[in-house]
Amino acid sequence: MSDIAFDPVRIGIVSISDRASSGVYEDKGLPALKDWLTRALKNPITFEPRLIPDDQDRISAALVELVDDAHCALVLTTGGTGPARRDVTPEATLAIAHKEMPGFGEQMRQISLRFVPTAILSRQVAVVRGESLVINLPGQPKSIQETLEGLKDADGKSVVPGIFAAVPYCIDLIGGPYLETHDDVCKAFRPKSATRAPKAAA
Repeated sequence: MSDIAFDPVRIGIVSISDRASSGVYEDKGLPALKDWLTRALKNPITFEPRLIPDDQDRISAALVELVDDAHCALVLTTGGTGPARRDVTPEATLAIAHKEMPGFGEQMRQISLRFVPTAILSRQVAVVRGESLVINLPGQPKSIQETLEGLKDADGKSVVPGIFAAVPYCIDLIGGPYLETHDDVCKAFRPKSATRAPKAAA
């Protein structure tokens, strides 16, 4: 609605893949993240996309740049979270963390275990750096949507909550913008005391 103002938000989206970053195949992570976030959030979004190889130092440097220099309130990464030798996204993320948020990774694995037993091999982590939340997501677009949005039954009722339901309130608590979601995609949860009345547009 044009008569309601929503806080603008800057979001970093990072796809981590040796082959996609070198042009061997087309990256699907960045489009998947951008598409889902655009559908889920009412806020005007400025995206900061990055496509980088599986290199721990480069990943850490990109995350620091997105948080400290680009001032992204939220940074989502995709790829590089398995047990293979080149999968170093969690290590790169933990290296720049001020606080670890283990509940995000726990819930992502719970969602993925509904589909494949190998979900226990996933090592996604989430951290807070300054006033920014950084979350590692799976590498496949379908898994990205499932972990962010959660699982619903045939009537659209939530069966397993997605992790994004907790993201807006987390960002409130660390001093970021007030994120508002489209409930049909992902209903954000906040305590009543933390819920704001809509702001009129200027």
